[in-house]
Amino acid sequence: MTNRDYAIQIARDWNVKADGAGYVTRFQVTTAYLSRFPVQTVGSSIHTEYWVPADDLAEFNSNIVGVIEVVEQFPSVAPLVGS
Repeated sequence: MTNRDYAIQIARDWNVKADGAGYVTRFQVTTAYLSRFPVQTVGSSIHTEYWVPADDLAEFNSNIVGVIEVVEQFPSVAPLVGS
């Protein structure tokens, strides 16, 4: 995803339901590498993302600059006992 609002939507609305928790991370990727992939719009105007082939994961990772930060988290809430 290219923006925080879309990443929050995916983490909160899809990942929590599917996996019990969702996380939004922030990190930078070198411009030279990322410029190889056009931004794709996959819904409304906020639903933009880069389509990086899974086979390119190692190269993608080697182009991350700096730290990866968790900026939002949406853990599942355990049901109350007796409810």
